[in-house]
Amino acid sequence: MLVSCCKITQFFGIPAVYFIEYCYFCKDMCTGHPLSLNLGGQLLELCQPVVMGILNCTPDSFYAASREQTVDAALRRAEQILREGGTIIDIGACSTRPGSTPVDEAVEMNRLEGVLNAVRQHWPDALLSVDTFRAGVARRCIAEWGVQLINSVAPTDFTPALPTNVAQVVTSHAATMEQILTDLSQRVEKLQAGGQRDIIIDPGFGFGKTTEENFRVLEQLPLLSAFNLPVLVGVSRKRMLQQTVDAPAEQTLNATTAVHMAALERGANILRVHDVAQAVETVKVFAALKCEKQNR
Repeated sequence: MLVSCCKITQFFGIPAVYFIEYCYFCKDMCTGHPLSLNLGGQLLELCQPVVMGILNCTPDSFYAASREQTVDAALRRAEQILREGGTIIDIGACSTRPGSTPVDEAVEMNRLEGVLNAVRQHWPDALLSVDTFRAGVARRCIAEWGVQLINSVAPTDFTPALPTNVAQVVTSHAATMEQILTDLSQRVEKLQAGGQRDIIIDPGFGFGKTTEENFRVLEQLPLLSAFNLPVLVGVSRKRMLQQTVDAPAEQTLNATTAVHMAALERGANILRVHDVAQAVETVKVFAALKCEKQNR
């Protein structure tokens, strides 16, 4: 099934963006050029989706099993992410769960420092992302530990901009796909005008959206192909799944896997997850289905 979008210059308020023919299931662009990211000099080709494993060095993340509060525990988690097939380690030290009060910058930085020192010592070439909404934290992590990606859930972008050789995630807090497209268009245009080359877009599941709105955005995810940028999906064990299956976060692995497959079918390039092995298996099954469809 092809979603054919005519070449138009206005769509949901996006100026000068040309839609291209997009394969809804195989997610192959008709240009034949796979998306890629330059992460600190390492080229990450996204001809197949990749998994970003979550490493929470916080005491209050919404999913209790993901909390790693010592350096040794964080190292075990980093090793697990890499062993199970994760491509990127996403390290967070300030919870952004609904209803939480962010710790101050000094506390966040103190939590990150020991973990980043240890992870870099053990895996000097690992692809590291830091999940922060603070420009000061982001800049120090880039300068001192060579973090290659900043995963910001902030609804606005850093001012002044981060170094252009670092990839950035742009997360939308808008509630509808129309609003998300407009929001991301304006922010991506601004970043690109400032010299930013490697940008990942995130529709922001769980940020400023009801459960119904989250699922509507998921269904409309193929529209993000208009940007010709990697799409990150972070739905792992979130409240939208807890409410849907009437279960706590600890019992939402099956629901998470189902939504991951739906997201892959709709064009997701990066899955941000708690359960790396299961997500990697989901990507493998998706790739097998894609290959079978292409071989018909």
